[in-house]
Amino acid sequence: MKINKKIIKELSDYLEEFNLTELEYTEKDTKIKVSKNNISVTNQNIPSQKTEINNLDDNLSKKTKTGIEVKSPIIGTAYHAPEPGAKKFVEVGKKIKKGDTVMIVEAMKTMNHVPSTADGVVKEICVEDGQPVEFGQNLLILD
Repeated sequence: MKINKKIIKELSDYLEEFNLTELEYTEKDTKIKVSKNNISVTNQNIPSQKTEINNLDDNLSKKTKTGIEVKSPIIGTAYHAPEPGAKKFVEVGKKIKKGDTVMIVEAMKTMNHVPSTADGVVKEICVEDGQPVEFGQNLLILD
């Protein structure tokens, strides 16, 4: 069996270009699997997975905002206004009181109003209008 180095080189380039960790290519009876974690195709300095995780942790800690976090009570789709084109519930800089509706999270065709958990001024809106959200995901940060 002849190994086609050109295909392996191409696949390893795709790993970098598309920020993938593994890629598999099959043609007829030939199967090639290239992975950052298991093999090194060239002598390039490829960062280890542990290094990448440490860098992510550093970046997250730098981006962590201080303030009161208002989190999503359910999984669904977050909306900033009661209907398309209507006035948004909150804007950055707006003063809100505990219990005020800050967003709607739609789940299974049910619109769930999300109340503020504290008094404060909106420092940051963490999700885009119409964006899917997870349980416990930050929706707002208050000062």
